[in-house]
Amino acid sequence: MPEPVYVSRIEITRQRGPVRLAKLPAEEEPVVFGTHGPVAEHYGVPPGAFPEHATTLDYVVAAAGG
Repeated sequence: MPEPVYVSRIEITRQRGPVRLAKLPAEEEPVVFGTHGPVAEHYGVPPGAFPEHATTLDYVVAAAGG
């Protein structure tokens, strides 16, 4: 079996609550993940408790569409 062409090295740090920072290759600034709208409601995050950010699911859907 051939060696992988690329291995992604990512560091994820939980800030507080649902907010996480992901250090991604080729990005100077960390990407912020969180919750918003119905997703926040589903997980019981009170409205206004945290700034709204795209979820990891939003990024997966965007990547699959790209």
